[in-house]
Amino acid sequence: MFRKLFIFSICFSCFIFASCFLNLESISYAKTIDEEISDISKQIEELEKSLAPLKSESSQLQSKISSAKSSISKTEKQISDLGTRIIDKEADLEVQKTLLDERLRRYYINTKKFNPLMIFLSNNESSQLIRLYTWYQSIMSQDKEMINQFAQDINSLSKNKEKLEADKVKLAALKADMEKRFGYLATEIKKAEDYKKELSAKQQALIAEKTAMFNTSVGDVSSSDDPASRSDYNPGFSPAFAVFSFGAPHRKGMSQFGALGRSQAGQNYEAILKAYYGDIRIEKIDTSGNIKTTVGELNFEENYLLGIAEMPASWADKGGYEALKAQAIAARTYALNSTNMRSGTICVTEACQVYKTSKYQNPGRWKQAVEDTRGMVIKSNKTGNIFSTMYASTSGGAIYGYTAQGHSTPQIWDTSCGSQSCWPNDAYERQAGSSWFYKAWYKLRDGRACGRSHPWLTQSEFADIINAQVYYQKTGDSSHLSQYDTGGCFSKDADAWSKDELARQMNDKGGAISSINSVSVDYSTSGVTQKVRVSTDKGDYAFDGDAFKEIFTLRAPGGISAKSSLFNIVKK
Repeated sequence: MFRKLFIFSICFSCFIFASCFLNLESISYAKTIDEEISDISKQIEELEKSLAPLKSESSQLQSKISSAKSSISKTEKQISDLGTRIIDKEADLEVQKTLLDERLRRYYINTKKFNPLMIFLSNNESSQLIRLYTWYQSIMSQDKEMINQFAQDINSLSKNKEKLEADKVKLAALKADMEKRFGYLATEIKKAEDYKKELSAKQQALIAEKTAMFNTSVGDVSSSDDPASRSDYNPGFSPAFAVFSFGAPHRKGMSQFGALGRSQAGQNYEAILKAYYGDIRIEKIDTSGNIKTTVGELNFEENYLLGIAEMPASWADKGGYEALKAQAIAARTYALNSTNMRSGTICVTEACQVYKTSKYQNPGRWKQAVEDTRGMVIKSNKTGNIFSTMYASTSGGAIYGYTAQGHSTPQIWDTSCGSQSCWPNDAYERQAGSSWFYKAWYKLRDGRACGRSHPWLTQSEFADIINAQVYYQKTGDSSHLSQYDTGGCFSKDADAWSKDELARQMNDKGGAISSINSVSVDYSTSGVTQKVRVSTDKGDYAFDGDAFKEIFTLRAPGGISAKSSLFNIVKK
């Protein structure tokens, strides 16, 4: 048995580490994203199959090791009990030997006194001697028998003890072998599980690339409104379904459209910054000199900050001048933190902060905001230091808290009432007119629409997505649920099931859903969609919000996706 298991483990080790496994460092970038997702899904499936017998053997070994430990413990107790009994017997034997020696000594003394002629000399005296002699003979005979019995008992107990000690040695050796085998299996399983995690992480990275977000800041020009992405758009058919995201990643720190709404509501830059960054203070420090960037060394105040293209200068003329000042202070602080007070280098793309020469050359009222806040930075009241002042275009009215350099920002509902009770109508971003506040996304990062002119799904398309949700909920397997309609944007995944095949797979899972009666969502107080509830011709279902978002993005045709974890589903 162990020989077979050993051979299997060697094969499994080879399976994990040989060329049949994907080398994560050498993925061919000639493959399409969908092809890579398909390859990885297959590997995860094969890995699960290979892990199953190892996990089964490991479980059996755990049971056997536990049994061996119990047997060893029981044997050790028996050995201990026998040892105690042997000691007691040996003590009894020594006592009996002492008594026998004493009796032999007395017997010897008395035999010296005994003279057979005395029998003829005195009848009374001879009778007494004979009785005494006979008594000694009887007692000594009993002592001898008892000594022999003790010796036999001790010999038997000693043999039993030797046998138990030998059994204990064998059990200990068997236990050691099983523990060694168990340790080997545990190591192999851990290697496989770690590799599986790498594959899953890679798969998630590919999905993220497939649904990549646009620049999350407003940029130099406000994001344009797409009528097809609005909830009042008429797709020309009914029923029609669409997923609308509130805001877009990363939903941390200052909301730029939220800052605009707050400025328009009369809040100054300090109130705006405290709303988003929490327990802070604004301090003025010496910011003269240069900063190192990936396009060269620039004067910090006179060039670099003037070229920051993260918020439209035109907002100053729309009641948003205080928002511009808040942005200038946040950008200044972010840059100083990112470069460790200018000893390091900062990039000039959206990966850091966007700097454009064109903005520097034509800053508009942005220049006034930079000059009016010259030297002002944000410091944590807790640490007394600056920290990473993150910001983004639109959060959907719900801001995530985060921690940077020991400072924690608050989680807030970015509304005029300061809570969820007046969301979404009174969210500052909505009042400021952010086109990303409530939007259905159907275009890719590069602007391709993948053959679609709007994000609305037909009854058949949405029913297929709900079938995918139910299948995933029941099996946990998403390897066949990639989109079947790529719209020409991606190559088709060979493992992806068509609508008909997915419907067939649903036969033993409650039956394929063909129509949706109603759909609704539950929002949590933490700013995410917690549940998605769907009533169908095959019954009612409730799905976890995060899981629904992921499967929806995988299965939805073309570039349709849910960008935010705070989303709604509309049927009309």
